[in-house]
Amino acid sequence: MASTRIEPHKTAIYATALTAFFAIAGIAIVDPILPAIGAAIGATTWQIELLFTAYIGVMALGMIPAVMATGRFGYKKVLIAGVSTVAVAAVLASLSNGIVPLAALRGLWGLGNAMFFATAMALLVSLASDKKWVVELFETCVGLGFAVGPLIGGLLGQISWRVPFFLCGMFMVAALVIAVTRLKDPEEKPAPLRFTEVFQPFRRPAFVALSVVTATYNFVFFIVLGYTPIFLGLDVVPLGLVFTAWGIGLAVGILVVGHRLAHRFGAVQTVGLAIAVLLVTLVGLATSHSTAQSVVVLVVAGVAMGICNANLTDLALAMGSPDRRVTTGAFNLVRWGFAAPAPVVAGLLAEHVGLASPFWVAFGVLAVGVVAFLVTGHLMARSVGERVLWSRWNKDAEALEGAPEEALGELV
Repeated sequence: MASTRIEPHKTAIYATALTAFFAIAGIAIVDPILPAIGAAIGATTWQIELLFTAYIGVMALGMIPAVMATGRFGYKKVLIAGVSTVAVAAVLASLSNGIVPLAALRGLWGLGNAMFFATAMALLVSLASDKKWVVELFETCVGLGFAVGPLIGGLLGQISWRVPFFLCGMFMVAALVIAVTRLKDPEEKPAPLRFTEVFQPFRRPAFVALSVVTATYNFVFFIVLGYTPIFLGLDVVPLGLVFTAWGIGLAVGILVVGHRLAHRFGAVQTVGLAIAVLLVTLVGLATSHSTAQSVVVLVVAGVAMGICNANLTDLALAMGSPDRRVTTGAFNLVRWGFAAPAPVVAGLLAEHVGLASPFWVAFGVLAVGVVAFLVTGHLMARSVGERVLWSRWNKDAEALEGAPEEALGELV
């Protein structure tokens, strides 16, 4: 993938995209080493899941102040603060000996990622002459992060669960050096943003309807991502390979399938189809009688999740405020905020009810989302110029593809 124009800031662009890769890999790198961490430090299932919940919860709360900080300090300073925070958290996590400090450091890691993702795409677009190329580069790097993160965790985790954390920290240190020396703020600084502005999109019925569907979906996303590694009971390397396959399925759903289906059938209906498939895969996981069956179902779930991610942010941007920072802030608050409890809930259910129970609870939660979709789908479709059933993707929403916020949102 190469730009058709001369790019004077190519080093800085590649450095930022690479940092995005490791930021997303840092989410997925934990999957294959969760059982190893639990065994090494004597943590129970729900305590292990704190590593996800702390990360997601802090990231959800951190997104809004991070966006607001860009109006005061500029993008570069906020990004540098974020990368520095991740580097410190990852290195200290590799040295931690207890579940509480480790979970606290994962929360700090989430705060750093919130600052990074609030700024990365704005900086990339300001540095690039070819805007389409830089968005595609970002999408590819972050998509690879979901696919390669588990592989890194699996291969290095067989040495020690500490090694993947430490390596992430070292890569972030390198990214920090490049960010300090190579990056620069856009000429036009972002306007100040008040806290109350973030909640303006919730005055729109279509956005509220989409938020309900998204909340149930993201809860399920992190049941699958956070609990399935425990459920499968595999060793570190096989678990890394399994979640690499899941990550590839996710990337295919995002980068290959999701938008094509939306162009043919409409984004609203494509999301409805994807969550219906995901609902079926939850039954498959809950009733699975073999590891091979669970892995196949998990990969199918990954594709369905990728299709959802590819279209939910398009729809949010089309239904929300004209100020895209406001829309992405509100949408990220929903998608990360409702996802945060999922891993710990799954851990508690597995310990006190049964190993399959988290998937049945996830089924129930997503069923609420399906019902909400059936009841309010016409509101969402009408707001983006679509019809139910079946209509093609409308031009206004299609124009959002390739926008920085859309590229970022569909991958995180």
